Amino acid sequence: MSTSLTWHETASRINQFYRLTKPRVVSLIVFTAVIGMFLAVPGAVPLDALIFGTIGIALVAGAAAALNCLVEQKMDAVMARTKGRPLPQGKVSVPETSFFLALVGGLGLFMLYQWVNPLTMWLTLGTFVGYAIIYTIILKPLTPQNIVIGGASGAMPPVLGWAAVTGDVTADALLLFLIIFAWTPPHFWALALYRKNEYAAIGMPMLPVTHGDQFTRLHVLLYTVILCIVTILPYITQMSGLIYLAGATVLNAIFMYYAIMIYRNYSDELAKKTFRYSILYLALLFVALLLDHYFYF
Repeated sequence: MSTSLTWHETASRINQFYRLTKPRVVSLIVFTAVIGMFLAVPGAVPLDALIFGTIGIALVAGAAAALNCLVEQKMDAVMARTKGRPLPQGKVSVPETSFFLALVGGLGLFMLYQWVNPLTMWLTLGTFVGYAIIYTIILKPLTPQNIVIGGASGAMPPVLGWAAVTGDVTADALLLFLIIFAWTPPHFWALALYRKNEYAAIGMPMLPVTHGDQFTRLHVLLYTVILCIVTILPYITQMSGLIYLAGATVLNAIFMYYAIMIYRNYSDELAKKTFRYSILYLALLFVALLLDHYFYF
């Protein structure tokens, strides 16, 4: 009985540390990084770059998420969306979290440097600093444009994947970066609209709090237009063909519908649907890129 209880407690503790890494967010990061690897080469991705690159990027992304939880634990305790996280619940301590993120992040960087290439390691470290420090600590409490500026770090995963395979960053890799960079504002502001009161309660200068709903709804629409234009560029530059163009057109049409409806007939439920769709949108867009890459016509 005592052994069973010990195993249960150990599993519970491991799960709390796992939750610190924001696995749902990291899964999308890793997914776009892996797609970047496949898009970087005409054939199969070298197995060592695929395995060690994926694990290394995932570990550093998880460490960045844990540092974000550490920095924002007091604010997380107030917001309904985040109050169940391990730190506000007292499931893990500050020293434990600090040791965990240093260990995981350090291991990830070591793997990238040792078994992938130094460029990927340095780019990944820069992404960590951009998200965990520049965005989380500096920009987020300072400006309502935090997600626009800080979105650069969130747009890096496919570039990291590309660099892991080729040891280089090309114009096509930067185009993948640009797609996620343009996607981030409408994605996040849809969330901020229906979480506005929570952000206001913690004094976070998110766009709906500082400039109001109408201004934010307009910017969701405008950035969605920008996103739709940007996502056609892979076809225009001949990075992709008709398979991608068809997929992007359908996905963009649905996103534009949501953005127009948010602007004209807003409701919190509509904003929630838009936020959920935006995640599916990005995943399917990168799937379309991948399919087109191997079945180009």
